[in-house]
Amino acid sequence: MIVLFTAFTGLARGDGFSPIQLARIPTSILLGVAVGLVCGLILDRLFRRVHLRDSAKVLILLSVSFLLVSAEDLFTGWLGFSGLLAVMATGAALQARYGLVAGRLSGKFGKLWVAAEVLLFVLVGAAVDPAYVCKAGPAMLAVIVGALAVRMLGVALCVAGTRLTKQEKLFCAIAYCPKATVQAAIGSLPLAMGLTCGPMVLTGAVLAILLTAPLGALAIDHSYPRLLRRDRA
Repeated sequence: MIVLFTAFTGLARGDGFSPIQLARIPTSILLGVAVGLVCGLILDRLFRRVHLRDSAKVLILLSVSFLLVSAEDLFTGWLGFSGLLAVMATGAALQARYGLVAGRLSGKFGKLWVAAEVLLFVLVGAAVDPAYVCKAGPAMLAVIVGALAVRMLGVALCVAGTRLTKQEKLFCAIAYCPKATVQAAIGSLPLAMGLTCGPMVLTGAVLAILLTAPLGALAIDHSYPRLLRRDRA
């Protein structure tokens, strides 16, 4: 989704469409994951051999993450690179190799996120133009509902071959309905890029948050007692 978002914003900027852009999608995914795994392995070695406070490890991990995201601009032509996927792969590799430290760092980042999420959602909400909310109307609601339907179908396909019961599969689809963080993080980027569609994209992202986050949370709270059961040892 992140790679496709980058490709579509490039089209909206007028960069045009070419087969090279299609080639960049798989290379962005593969190279991003590969570089992230290597970074995770290097950090694992570093944290095992050098005694550092967890606060210092958080700063190192943040610095590596910013470098990976910035490195995305260095790749041109058919060779793409997804910095955000690289960051995710770095965390996954560190979790797999050094779960003890990864758990402690996750707690540290969780504390940072308490303040960061307030700042993120407040700034996104403040950037919304109320005029576009009225202009969006039923069409934007239809887009959101359609996207949720496709997402639930995708979840159903992902769990189709598992041992989950029909009720548990349905709950998985319901649990993926609430949307907020990614929408808030990238919804304002087209506006920051100066695209004419920027205000409408931001409005759609905020509407998706306002609709799916509370309604999805309510659906989860009211459906899990009926759809899930606790296994008794």
